[in-house]
Amino acid sequence: MKKWKADGWKKKGGLKNADLWQRLDTVAAKHEVKFHWVKGHAGDQFNERADALARGAITRMAGE
Repeated sequence: MKKWKADGWKKKGGLKNADLWQRLDTVAAKHEVKFHWVKGHAGDQFNERADALARGAITRMAGE
């Protein structure tokens, strides 16, 4: 995120959801936060759980 911010919230190939990353950056600045990149769908239990929660929310929102 630090590099995206320095590059004007752009990255090669495009930055998806730049508006959400900017909001996260604003909120995180008010707290002590340490970001740790985790490769998606690589068996990390917490990443897999977060993915399941996100997909469930998408499904519920689509049904509204």
